[in-house]
Amino acid sequence: MLQSFAIFALTGVAAGLLAGLFGVGGGLIMVPALAFVLPRQGVPAELVMQVAIGTSLAVIGIISLSSTRAHQARGGVRWDVLKPFAPGLALGALAGAFVAHGLKGRTLEVIIGSGALLVALQMLRGNPKGHSDAMAAAPPAMELLGVGGIIGLLSALVGIGGGSLSVPYLAARRLPMVQAVGSAAAGGIPIAWGGALGFALTGSAVPELPGLHLGYINLAAFAGLAVFSMLTAPLGARLAHRLPAQHLRRGFALLLATVGMVMLLR
Repeated sequence: MLQSFAIFALTGVAAGLLAGLFGVGGGLIMVPALAFVLPRQGVPAELVMQVAIGTSLAVIGIISLSSTRAHQARGGVRWDVLKPFAPGLALGALAGAFVAHGLKGRTLEVIIGSGALLVALQMLRGNPKGHSDAMAAAPPAMELLGVGGIIGLLSALVGIGGGSLSVPYLAARRLPMVQAVGSAAAGGIPIAWGGALGFALTGSAVPELPGLHLGYINLAAFAGLAVFSMLTAPLGARLAHRLPAQHLRRGFALLLATVGMVMLLR
């Protein structure tokens, strides 16, 4: 029990820092950590990934609030982009939870690892459309709604807040890196809430889960991760506004590549 608490605490600290720094929800750190701990708490092997993903999304719902507040205080959130983006993110995440319910755990691991590597490659390639523009117009509403749906669905499949997909998309649409990161952090809220609702519903009929669970959400892990991540998300946001954009992009890509390799080689 003490070892599990220590892992949840350290993972929460790292997830919060990364959420603020890179606009991600921290799921790329939380899901692998939960996949390591949950079997030792009696969660059946065939359900570990669903519980890890559902719990991660629930925690991201808390982290994203703290991270968004910190980015908004520095003018890093484009609400004109978020207004049409958020409904697509939420609906896509809700649908993704139902898809994940029917997949095998190893399939989800491969999706996580492959997706992380592909996004890392995209970030290293840089912005294909040229220079960013702090006053760039928001993409068309229907485009944001459709892209949001895809990002939300894929994010719910792997238990992330969508920043690893939203940041490169928004950067490609010429938003500066700090705006892409801040807006992606805010976009993690509808993804997390929609996805967590889906995992709570789909896991409600699964009787094999030990301890306190809300569907596929492990409440003990949720509490430990959420408390510690909320403490460090504002610090990550402050760092994001101080680091050069190129360093931020490369650091993000390195993080994703490392997680992708770990998941594929498990």
